[in-house]
Amino acid sequence: MRDSSEFMATSSAQNRTSIPYAIAVTGVLFASICFGLVPYFSRSLTEQGVAPYAVAFYRYIIAAILLLPVLILHRNEWREILWGLSAGAVMGFGWIGYVTALEKLPASTVGVLYMTYPVFTLVIAWAVFADTPTRRALLASGLIVVAAVIAGSPTSVPAEHLPTLLISLAAPFGFGFGICVLVHRLSRIAPLARIASVSLGSVLGLAPLILGADLGELLPREQADWLLIVGIGLVTALVPQLIYTICSPVIGASQTAVIGSIELPTMFAVGFLAFGEAISLPQALACSLVLGAIAITRSRKTRTVSTVLAKTPKR
Repeated sequence: MRDSSEFMATSSAQNRTSIPYAIAVTGVLFASICFGLVPYFSRSLTEQGVAPYAVAFYRYIIAAILLLPVLILHRNEWREILWGLSAGAVMGFGWIGYVTALEKLPASTVGVLYMTYPVFTLVIAWAVFADTPTRRALLASGLIVVAAVIAGSPTSVPAEHLPTLLISLAAPFGFGFGICVLVHRLSRIAPLARIASVSLGSVLGLAPLILGADLGELLPREQADWLLIVGIGLVTALVPQLIYTICSPVIGASQTAVIGSIELPTMFAVGFLAFGEAISLPQALACSLVLGAIAITRSRKTRTVSTVLAKTPKR
């Protein structure tokens, strides 16, 4: 297994000279809260008749357009870019399952299931890239699986919604695959090029669905709801990704993982405050198990999508 701590340390030392530690911590916290706001924008758009695949498309299109010049600049690294495009396409399709689940299930339940992505990351890295997991990672994955079982139990989710629950797992699978590609195939290209390739891959993967859709499935009913489309692209994607890219190397992978776990409680808060969803005891227990699993994995070798995106490229 390739250890990223050397490159993380180099990047961290470089960034500490320009960004105070406290500001970097605040940046990671802010970005994680932004990621946790996805259910608000997603459900608000689907309630306006926008199809789930269109919501997924809107989340990535702004970053893909704005960062396209970065890919052109790095066009000689086309092998890595192709890996990024492939990862983005898988993540984009997976995100359709996430948005679909949010239409029918509580944001807290969908949030817990989405946070199973470390389990998928571990399995894919082990099976495809021969990246052997540590005992700590296996223990944390076990806790996350237990949390998912609790969140998806019949006491939490009606039986008729179980197929939707299973479909929602496409999102953490896609995200897990994306993390594996970022770690094992994209470490040689610049951070912005990684974000650009993954975003463009999602857009290209979803484009056939967009081109074949009725106009009514793509556009919100009210003009004011276009702000939701801008919001999901900027507030939950491009802006927090850029903040992570700048701030996460300063505080290191371990602290990024722990501080970033605020994303899950944010999803719970969105469900409660924006949609009036009660937080049940099983959901609260599942949330606690996920947060505990994240705390367990604190180590210098912790790899998150954020710190991989921000890591100094190996030349």
